[in-house]
Parts: sequence; structure tokens; C-alpha cells
Amino acid sequence: MSTHAKRERQLLADVLEEAGPDAPTLCQGWTTRDLAAHVVVRERSADAAGLVIKPLASRLERTRAEYAARPYDELLQLIRTGPPKMSPFAWKQVDEAANTVEFFIHGEDVRRARPLGTPREVDPPLAEVLWRRLERAARMMGRRSPVGLVLRRPNGQTVVAHKGTPVVTVTGEPGELLLFVSGRQAAAKVELAGEEAAVARARDAALGLG
Repeated sequence: MSTHAKRERQLLADVLEEAGPDAPTLCQGWTTRDLAAHVVVRERSADAAGLVIKPLASRLERTRAEYAARPYDELLQLIRTGPPKMSPFAWKQVDEAANTVEFFIHGEDVRRARPLGTPREVDPPLAEVLWRRLERAARMMGRRSPVGLVLRRPNGQTVVAHKGTPVVTVTGEPGELLLFVSGRQAAAKVELAGEEAAVARARDAALGLG
């Protein structure tokens, strides 16, 4: 049975292939080649520990640069085929939990960096999955917000990403809210409500897991 993560994996590989190796992304300083190398290293190298263990970050960057030097087609094939059997990401439950949002966001990193890039349409089942992930991760992703941050779906469901005052309410579809709280505020199709100064601070905040 296919999973959301498997589908997002293939869609990410497709948009990376369509864009080519030298296209811009929303990840500051990264081209599509750099982003593809990041995805591969995250699943295939022990140096990926540098994503969460900051003293290892420089080692991770060296490994990512080494992968980025490989042929682009090879990187795309490694993404499509997925992690090796010994990787935790090879387990269906881990893949679904860790990669659905990761691949969705990175796909939008490529789409929305184009001059005429347009967001993809998200079907209702995936939207519900993204909302459930957001409910669990919102406080971690919004922990550095300088203002109170409430995320709201158009149907009225809300989750608090950061407690505090003044409060800014961000309204949008689940995928858009994930982009906003992952540090991609300028690309997210959302509406912000609150004091003008607080809204400005929310737009510029260093949100996300990094």
C-alpha cells in the first residue's frame, strides 16, 4: 500500500528533475542540486546527525557538498529509490512520520522559488495528514517566535505555536501554515491578523526546527 511519504518522495523527485540542477530554491543559498544532495544525505549518511547535533554540522556540510558533486541524475535516482534497508527511514512508519512533511515542504521550496511558480493543489487526505503533523510540531517550530502565534485553518481549527503577547493569528490551509511556521513566511499563502508591529515581527521571525 502506498503511503503519503512515498507519493511525496516521487513528486519531489519529479519537480527537482523538471527544474534541473541549477534552479533556485527557497532554502537560502541552495540550488536544486544542493537540495537534492541534502535529501540523499539525510537518509543515507550517518553524518545526517549534524542536522540536530550542532557540533557535527560542519561535517554534515562537507558530506552534503561531496554528494552535490555527483551527477544530478544519480541524486534523483537515489531519492526515488529511497534509503538503504538498514536506514531507519526504510521502515514504513518512520518514513511516513519523518518524510511526508519534509518532502512536501521541499517540493514547495522548488516550485515557489520560480519567478512564476505556483503552489500545488493539496488533496483533502494529505491536508488532514499535514494538519495532524502541524498539531504535534507547531510549538517546536514556533518556539522562537517573538510574539504569540496562533495557527488557524479556514474551518476554524487552531493550534498554538507560541504562547505570548501580543498575539498574531495566521490563517491558511495546513500546507501553507506548515510553510509559514517552518520559516518560509514570505512564500506561504496565509492571512495574518494582529497589531501591525506584531505582524511584522511574525513575518520576520526565525521560525522552524533549525
